[in-house]
Amino acid sequence: MLHQRNSFAETGDLHPIDLVETVAEAHDWDFDRVGDDQIAMIVEGQWRTYSVTLAWSEVDETLRLICCFEMAPPDESLPGLYELLNRANDECWTGNFTYWARDDLMVFRYGLVLAGGAMAQAEQVNHLIAEAVLAGERFYPAFQLVCWGGRTPQEAMQIAIAEAYGRA
Repeated sequence: MLHQRNSFAETGDLHPIDLVETVAEAHDWDFDRVGDDQIAMIVEGQWRTYSVTLAWSEVDETLRLICCFEMAPPDESLPGLYELLNRANDECWTGNFTYWARDDLMVFRYGLVLAGGAMAQAEQVNHLIAEAVLAGERFYPAFQLVCWGGRTPQEAMQIAIAEAYGRA
């Protein structure tokens, strides 16, 4: 799925979003080029369908990724969810989760800094998207357990950690 090694064409000096489009085409993902500096795509996971948006900011030379899925937890579960988000973020070294209550979205964010004229490579973009989706897949069951399963954040994290160790 996401970790397959694709042979990407020479990417040279492609604009970062052109490069993301090349990766999306190679995976046959549905995508929409929102503008010169932004692309949105749909990536299927085991648990969810993820909306992935990447945007290039010339100002701070950062390729920003937002990977999200719908989630509308009951209000009474929010304190536990927020504690779980802190615990999950402690396990994520290449991005972080946040919950956008106004939009009912669970969001994984990451920024790839390409300062000083650095160029992103196709494998970096592929890895960036893969890691975002895999983080969602890893922690989705824990989010569900806290919000609807009556589990504590500690119990839910044990399940997320055990799941991660149990996969090859």
